[in-house]
Amino acid sequence: MDNEIIKKYINSIHLIPNEHWDIILSNFEQFTLKRKTIYIKEGSIINRSYFLETGFVRSYVIDDKGFEVTTEIFSAPNFVYDFSTFFNKKPAQQNFETITECKFWSMNIENINKHFHNIPEYREFGRNLLVNHYQSVEQRLLEMLKFSAEKRYELLIAKHPDIVQNVPVNIIASYLGITKTSLSRLRKKISKK
Repeated sequence: MDNEIIKKYINSIHLIPNEHWDIILSNFEQFTLKRKTIYIKEGSIINRSYFLETGFVRSYVIDDKGFEVTTEIFSAPNFVYDFSTFFNKKPAQQNFETITECKFWSMNIENINKHFHNIPEYREFGRNLLVNHYQSVEQRLLEMLKFSAEKRYELLIAKHPDIVQNVPVNIIASYLGITKTSLSRLRKKISKK
């Protein structure tokens, strides 16, 4: 079981003492999903956390016209699930779908809560993870409100070139809030700079 990537990721957010790692890592289960697999469906109750080891995932909603609107694109390594509904035990408000084949590690809510109660450093990791997630969501909201589509695309290129290189154009366009045709025009314009 090669779960060192989880340890490295968690320690990058908050350092966990070595004596706790055997029990934490023993609670993760590894699995792989094919591309275009919905692993969290809107309306479902989430009782597992998902750590993305390899691949790309998107979250999306269906708008009032029946179109899929991408709300976030995730690249590995990352925890990828609907945080607010997970901890509140409410139905998911979004769908989570693999864009590529993905390798995941998962842990159930009972073990997560056990670690939160028994390992103060793990609790602090969880708090920091939620704060980071909140900051990411807030930053995305502000970018959508303040910046042009061109600026948002330039920021995506700068922050996440791996997403631009590996995610289909229609998903990126949806994430940016523009059409695929508009994104094609933007790409041409930016390539001439």
